[in-house]
Amino acid sequence: MILSAASPDTADRSSPQRRVGVVVIGQSPRPTMEAEIAAVLSPGMTIELRGALDGMRRDEIDLIPPVDGADALFTLLPNGDNVRISKKAVEGRANAQLAAFRQEGIDVVMLACTGKFPNLTPEGLVILPSAVLHKMVEAVLPKGRLGVFSPLPEQTALIAGKWRREGVEVVGVTLQPGSDDASVDTAAHEMAARHPDLVVLDCMSYTSANKARLRRHYSGPVILSIAAAARVVEELVS
Repeated sequence: MILSAASPDTADRSSPQRRVGVVVIGQSPRPTMEAEIAAVLSPGMTIELRGALDGMRRDEIDLIPPVDGADALFTLLPNGDNVRISKKAVEGRANAQLAAFRQEGIDVVMLACTGKFPNLTPEGLVILPSAVLHKMVEAVLPKGRLGVFSPLPEQTALIAGKWRREGVEVVGVTLQPGSDDASVDTAAHEMAARHPDLVVLDCMSYTSANKARLRRHYSGPVILSIAAAARVVEELVS
């Protein structure tokens, strides 16, 4: 949980506590992700983050690998391990966490994943980053070349299908979140060499530090998924 740094003496104690729910597809806690979201939100907001796989042992998580590239999701576990998991296996558990937030009176919830989840049944104000990103890119890049970073090679192989639309050429580069600076530099150089008009970091585990590193090699506009989604949250709750 991340709380505002605002002093109790200056806080408005008569106002209701402002809370936002975040559901990660892996496990909680995810302090780096919380920090990225908190950097966008106004002071005074409480972030309550839970994982779709909370309560599962690592050996149980290893038993839900993706069946193919379309079913593949990437996530970082709290200990820093990265895992590939099945989207279908995660959807039901994510639904349960979304419903729990709703029952607790948390009206604004964000799913911390840029994948598309056709079997989710969200109610209320649920921010789905995939929808936010696609509409944002459509608005700012009516035509041109779109560069997309993905965590897994199998996701990169399918990236054109995910982002394709008339007038837009899609180029993909694989970059695993949590990679060291040298790996980020290599991926950034590869992307810059393809001369995209706009770049999307298509995973909620990418960070502002990744974006800053990318900008050393690529001078065009870059959309960081977690920041874009969090700005929608900010608009709804501020």
